[in-house]
Amino acid sequence: MKLGVVFPQLEIGNDPATVKDYAQAIEELGYRFLMVYEHVLGANPDRPGGWEGWRPYTYEHPFHEPFVLFGYLAGCTRTLEFVTGILVLPQRPTALVAKQAAEVDLLSGGRLRLGVGIGWNDVEFEGLGYNFHNRGKRIEEQVVVLRKLWTEPLVTFKGRYHTLDDVGINPLPLQRPIPIWFGGMADVVLRRMARLGDGWFPGGSPSTTLAGKVEQLHRYLQEMGRDPATFGIEGRINLCRTPRAEWRDRLAQWRQLGATGLAVNTMNCGFNSPQQHIEALRQFREESAV
Repeated sequence: MKLGVVFPQLEIGNDPATVKDYAQAIEELGYRFLMVYEHVLGANPDRPGGWEGWRPYTYEHPFHEPFVLFGYLAGCTRTLEFVTGILVLPQRPTALVAKQAAEVDLLSGGRLRLGVGIGWNDVEFEGLGYNFHNRGKRIEEQVVVLRKLWTEPLVTFKGRYHTLDDVGINPLPLQRPIPIWFGGMADVVLRRMARLGDGWFPGGSPSTTLAGKVEQLHRYLQEMGRDPATFGIEGRINLCRTPRAEWRDRLAQWRQLGATGLAVNTMNCGFNSPQQHIEALRQFREESAV
């Protein structure tokens, strides 16, 4: 099981040296990947007209832009894999994502894994000029287009949302194609990733319900003629919500579910400095003996 960390973007601050020191420290601790969340726009929850539903992030929550961040860290690290968990793909132009991802993959020596999802923030979609209501269908076509642009020097494609007429990106990525993982738990998402994905970021903690979702995903993969053993599953553990005495048990539960990786999240633990995040990760690394 690969062990990685969730980038503490809400608490890391804006000092480039601090960001670099954090990435280098977790690499030295033996963590294999850095997972970064993303949002382009944060809305005012008190905006005129309201903002219905559960909204975990607002304009007050800082987010470093993943591709720019990864480009910076590519030159500061040697082995760390860079993971978007997730990039809200339908609110971005597909060809531009292909270009940005290819560049990060090239500059990092093939260390990018692109996690994608459809997002939840209708206000963000509106501000970026994309339709919130067709995002599920659009992401499926986007994945097809991304893989073509990453593997073919010239692409001709006519779909519902994309038209490419004998065009291509240059340079191409080192990984051809870059792995694409999906976030989400709904049945339609499981079917989508069984057709199009390389791996899955399941939400929540290991449980009987999640075990049923894994079995469901494996059935869909087999129906598509794919081997579930080649499909990645990456769990997550929040150190604030998991007592220290339960760390080993939680790891064992994820292993039992067939997880190929685990991301350790230290955000919202009340830490006042990046060093406290690093120290917590050091303790987890030592005590979990992964």
